[in-house]
Amino acid sequence: MTVERTEDAQAVRSLRTDPRADPRMVEALAVFGLDEFAAAPEVTSRSSREDQLGLLAASETGFTQVYDALFAGLPPVEGVSSEIITIPGPDGNDIRLFVHRPDDVTGPLPCVYEIHGGGMTIMPVDGASYMRLRDELAATGLVVVGVDFRNGAGVGGVHPYPAGLEDCKAGLRWAAAHLDDLGASHIVLTGDSGGANLALAVAIAANGEGWVDEIAGVYAQCPFIHGFWSEQPDSLPSLTDNNGYFLNVDMLQVMSEVYDPGAVHRDEATCWPSRAVLEDLQGLPPHVISVNELDPMRDEGLDYFRKLLAAGVKTIGRMNLGLCHTGETMFRAAMPDLYAANVQVVSDFARSVG
Repeated sequence: MTVERTEDAQAVRSLRTDPRADPRMVEALAVFGLDEFAAAPEVTSRSSREDQLGLLAASETGFTQVYDALFAGLPPVEGVSSEIITIPGPDGNDIRLFVHRPDDVTGPLPCVYEIHGGGMTIMPVDGASYMRLRDELAATGLVVVGVDFRNGAGVGGVHPYPAGLEDCKAGLRWAAAHLDDLGASHIVLTGDSGGANLALAVAIAANGEGWVDEIAGVYAQCPFIHGFWSEQPDSLPSLTDNNGYFLNVDMLQVMSEVYDPGAVHRDEATCWPSRAVLEDLQGLPPHVISVNELDPMRDEGLDYFRKLLAAGVKTIGRMNLGLCHTGETMFRAAMPDLYAANVQVVSDFARSVG
């Protein structure tokens, strides 16, 4: 899908010029030039796979540098420790689990199983932003497990669907079988962007495979779940209204192609949860679907929220006003009150479903 915009429209329509945008966010993004309109990349979903993988490798480097800068210089989170546990993966691979715990707190505690974002294709589990997020969640009295799943592209290699999903499932099932060792009482899934896709997909898979009782709840933030937007853009107006705000839809389409080459799995709910039907969703544990006002992906999250309600799933919908995609987890220094509120609401949800 290519969203038509003239150069003049791009010049005046951006996070910086949109009066809805939180000015603290705008100033934080301006340091990197990300407050301006995000143009479509030259590489498209129809380009060669080599070019697509090159684009995502460069994007991973760029986004990692941005996040490292956003989280640089923060004091460490006190009263929290972490370790890495390596477990066998489903394809003879190893899966690293990053386990963060509060010090000197007796359990069992709720466990949050965190799946990082990056369009299921890029970004490291041990980047500054995700290490910080897990530490801050643990400081609220949680055990937090971050899963190092195989990305569809980037420095960790090329592993399209379903490799990452299977890793996330394996890590969750290991955690569920080792609750006593973890000092945990129950598990809540959470993820942002592509991580939200995988969190929702894991729950759908668990429902279909008969082990959904191992999941007490799902908290999905800014879910990236539609994948092939040219099919029904009129039903998802945020794709046009918010295109170019931090992310460009054409870039997301490249990620979709790399994750699901040739759209072979376009109708499978465990690849693209937006394809879920009521039978996939009925019987799922409580969910929170959180979206951001200025996110191109806002409306696919809202659509999924309504599907969950129609399926009888206990679901809460949230919208963060004035924020771009995943803005609630990005600006620890520039917007500490917003960041802390987001950490607390995830923690509160984890406790509420225990």
